[in-house]
Amino acid sequence: MKMSFNRTNRDLARMDGKKFGLDQIMTTLCFLIMTTVVILPVVMIIYNTFWDGTKLDLEMFARVILREENLTAMKNTVIIAIFATLLATIVGVFFAWLLGRSDIPMKGLMRWLFSIPFMIPPFLAAMAWDMMFSGRGGYINRLLMNIFNLRDAPFNINTVAGIIVIEVIYYFPFVYMQVVSALERMDPTLEESARIAGAKQWYVIRKITLPLTIPAISSGTLLVLITSLSNYGIPSMLGYSKNIFTLPTMIVERVNRAGGDFQGIREATALSVVLVIVVSIALFVQRKLLKAGRYDIIKGKSMRPAMIKLRAAKYPLLVFSIIFLVLVVLTPLVIILLVSFLRAYGLPFELKNFSFVNYQKILIGNKAVTDSIKNSLFLGFGSGFVCLFLGVMLSYVIYKVKPRGSGALETLAVLPYSLPGTVMAIGCILAWSGAVFGITLYNTIWIIMVAYIARYLSYTLKSCSASLQQVHLSLEEASRSCGATHMQSLMDITLPLIKPAMVSSFFLVFLPAMRELTTSVLLYGPNSRTLGVQIQQLRVNGYMTQAAALSVVAIAIIMICNGVVKSITKDRKGV
Repeated sequence: MKMSFNRTNRDLARMDGKKFGLDQIMTTLCFLIMTTVVILPVVMIIYNTFWDGTKLDLEMFARVILREENLTAMKNTVIIAIFATLLATIVGVFFAWLLGRSDIPMKGLMRWLFSIPFMIPPFLAAMAWDMMFSGRGGYINRLLMNIFNLRDAPFNINTVAGIIVIEVIYYFPFVYMQVVSALERMDPTLEESARIAGAKQWYVIRKITLPLTIPAISSGTLLVLITSLSNYGIPSMLGYSKNIFTLPTMIVERVNRAGGDFQGIREATALSVVLVIVVSIALFVQRKLLKAGRYDIIKGKSMRPAMIKLRAAKYPLLVFSIIFLVLVVLTPLVIILLVSFLRAYGLPFELKNFSFVNYQKILIGNKAVTDSIKNSLFLGFGSGFVCLFLGVMLSYVIYKVKPRGSGALETLAVLPYSLPGTVMAIGCILAWSGAVFGITLYNTIWIIMVAYIARYLSYTLKSCSASLQQVHLSLEEASRSCGATHMQSLMDITLPLIKPAMVSSFFLVFLPAMRELTTSVLLYGPNSRTLGVQIQQLRVNGYMTQAAALSVVAIAIIMICNGVVKSITKDRKGV
């Protein structure tokens, strides 16, 4: 079938009088774009790490990774990632089982609460927790000290343990989403057979349910692990004040200390290579785990697993779940909102201390803030449309044209998603600072755009390719046979059929781009600050209330856009 489709396209291209058809043009464009956007930054990182311009230089790499502060950053990165992943997996699996397999009430409310962390940028959440528990200055700490007459703050969020806790809170939904889906689709006869044989409920969960969800658990765990290893926002918000660095924050610190000096940037590339190696090891381990056995949990029968009755534990678990979710999800949002109305940071939450002055300062006559909002909207829409165009073209070439090297194309498109944002940013700095054909994009908004396209292209590729594979090639062949050109067939038949997926994939890029910080913190210039960067700068400079007000604006924009996505895609039906 593949050869037939390729031959048909070539024959129809000749009938159109073209030796070099649309398929060949798109294939060539895909390879050129992937080389420019993905291969070039990665090659520049490796080249500048091990080559000093005249000779091979392994000494610099060894010196950088063996420096004490860098070894400490590596240790912190691994400790935070391991414990955050383990705890997030435990919490995520627990709630997935509770909502997916038990008869606990109010599941709709809890599912809605689970969706909120996906909309809130983690660095904003970390800032909120810092406001609550940062030593004696934290609002919740002060409240507890007054209530219990404590001399010292009961909690300190500015520690390695504090970073782990916040990452667990905002990453466990990754595991929950993966596992709850697997539990709801599991073949119920497996568990029923065990119960008929006399097995107790805990034995069934331990020996049958959990082992069968290993692929889903592994997938969610890997997502948490990679996100934690590459996360910049949470460690920067909670660790900088106490000189607690992870590899991503140390990379940014190296670039900032360099002040434009190339040697400092080379040291940052060395740390980037270490971070890529750590992430690659995590990917390798996950693949080995999945290859260790077969996991068939969906059979031909359409049956939903029976809900497990919690009996006396139902309402205690309900109260615990609601309290937990309200505390970890809604409380930080309320704190940010309250602080945004304070006349000065540190004042008690009393009506006389509230005003709209912070919103006036950031929205009226503040060019830096308005520019950051415009820049984020421009980058969100721009990268969304470009990724949509490239994602559709790539998925068509990979799954319909199927040229030689289509597997390599897909790997290149997905590769940046596996790389930490700081690594892609370093690669873009090296590639687009005049090193290639003298083109300089550094300190402009365009270098951020290039980095966003590289990072988020896999989102549109995966979304569009899933729908495109369901469009049978006979539809396009019939159109071509009736006299339509290849472009007309694409525009009138193929693209309309995958339109819902295209709309969804656009917003899959737009929303993360609006809240991004990890990549843009290294790439922004004087006139290209994004919302995330501007919020961080306000906080670093001591304007906490204005940072909170701008955070509220950012969260509002993201939630409105998320609502638009749901309204557009709710009733759409595509292939």
